[in-house]
Amino acid sequence: MADVFTRAKRSEVMAAIRAKDTKPEIAVRRALHAMGYRFRLHVAVLPGRPDIVLKRLGLIVQVKGCFWHGHHCLKGRVPGLHRRYWLGKIAGNKARDARNERKLRTMGWRVRTIWECRVRRSSPEELAAYLEKMVGRTQAPRGRPSERARGSYPCSRARV
Repeated sequence: MADVFTRAKRSEVMAAIRAKDTKPEIAVRRALHAMGYRFRLHVAVLPGRPDIVLKRLGLIVQVKGCFWHGHHCLKGRVPGLHRRYWLGKIAGNKARDARNERKLRTMGWRVRTIWECRVRRSSPEELAAYLEKMVGRTQAPRGRPSERARGSYPCSRARV
């Protein structure tokens, strides 16, 4: 099937896709904030610039788009047109996600993922309950605080 847009229009449509401050991400941030959690956004000194960083809990919440990160729901389907390109693109995104998550875990962070489809199909109350379960399972590290917990990061200028 041929594309319904011209090349210029398709380029314009693709350029308008956001990498941060997406509707699902904003919904998660609003819910977490309403629950009393405070966090930082897109911290540049951490691998992959995680979406939401809850420093006191040592937790990172990634809000992933189903299409771009290869989720197994309907929104995560690979288009039939230029299928080889999209399969490679999404596989590369998944590999990068896994690499960044592995680095974050070795730094002592707990990483949780919430998918776009979960956010979109949930009411604000359902989303809050899901996030409470997700965040509630994560407890602040015990004992002596680690370097990360005291605020030491790879870049001395950065504050989280």
